[in-house]
Amino acid sequence: MILTIEPGIYLDAEDKTIPKKYRGIGVRIEDDILVTKEGYENLSKEIVKEMEEITRRSNSSL
Repeated sequence: MILTIEPGIYLDAEDKTIPKKYRGIGVRIEDDILVTKEGYENLSKEIVKEMEEITRRSNSSL
């Protein structure tokens, strides 16, 4: 069985208590977990999740 664990946050676009630059955005950080009789394995453990690395990769040419 494979489970997806996906905590997230979604900010209301109309909520005036949220700074304008953050309104209406959403972020999810997902992991896909393979569960077997012997245990589990995180299938997405190699995916970059740190802000600095994501920014670095998005600003470089691949």
